[in-house]
This record gives sequence, C-alpha cells and structure tokens, in this order.
Amino acid sequence: MLMSVDPDVIKAVSDPLRLRIVTLLARETLCTTHLIRETGARQTNLSNHLRVLRETGVVETEPCGRFTYYRLRPEALESLSGALSELARTARESGTTRRPC
Repeated sequence: MLMSVDPDVIKAVSDPLRLRIVTLLARETLCTTHLIRETGARQTNLSNHLRVLRETGVVETEPCGRFTYYRLRPEALESLSGALSELARTARESGTTRRPC
C-alpha cells in the first residue's frame, strides 16, 4: 500500500523562502532574529512563512525569554521523503503496466 504524500507539507517546503528556512534550521536551531539576518526577509513576511511551517508540522518552537527559537522536525521531512520514495519505487516496478482503453 502506498504511503500518502501530504500536499500541505509539499506546498510548505516548495516556497523558496520556506525552503531556505528549512535548510538553515537543518543545521541549527535559530530564533527569528537569526532567520531575518540570514534570509534578508522582513519580520512580518518571515513570521507568515514560519507560521505555515509550524502549522504543517515542519518546524516546532521553543520559547526562550522574549525570543522564539525554531527547530526543524526531521520526522516531517522523513515522512515526505519516505512517501515520495515509495511512489518512485512503485513507478519503477510498474513501468510497463498499462491499462487498456
């Protein structure tokens, strides 16, 4: 049985800025200030993108005083990776299967 691919997670990581955020967070946990500095995005724009990543379960937050730190949730990407790998495997195995008209 095929694993389902979550379209919301695909959409979340397909945006160039969100993909940049995910790439940065793969290396270390960062606060909003760090992410603004690294991406050059405005705070409101960055906050909107972080909200999308949070709501889809790609990142999680950790409050620290007046700052919020963001951490990548590897299992969200592993789930996506596993589902896409399963689709690729199925396509390879059924490469010559054709349904008659």
